[in-house]
Amino acid sequence: MIEVAAAIIEDEAGRILIARRAKGKSQEGMWEFPGGKLEPGESPEDCLRRELLEEMGITIEPYAYVGANKHDYGTVMIKLIAYKASFVSGEFVLTDHDDYRWVGTEEFEEYTFAPADVPFLRMLNE
Repeated sequence: MIEVAAAIIEDEAGRILIARRAKGKSQEGMWEFPGGKLEPGESPEDCLRRELLEEMGITIEPYAYVGANKHDYGTVMIKLIAYKASFVSGEFVLTDHDDYRWVGTEEFEEYTFAPADVPFLRMLNE
């Protein structure tokens, strides 16, 4: 099982950051809460700080555990661990994604999300 962390980053207007997986990546074309795989011995919070800086060029600060869920993609089982986080600084430079958006929770249905992220959509809409 692969442990993956996801950041649910909210801006001052209450919108959430989502990102679209680039062509050639697993889950290409699907939207997700950005994040990545935990390195051995790494906390989810440290993983999110590292991954968002590497993949998007931004600094964030995780502050609240949201939840975790397991998803079987057939070839791999992942445990997705989500944290709410604050945007601290940086200019977006995308490496694993080809687009990003700040969206309201009422807009989630307009996007096709990676299956492992879907339970968090429901949590955020409650």
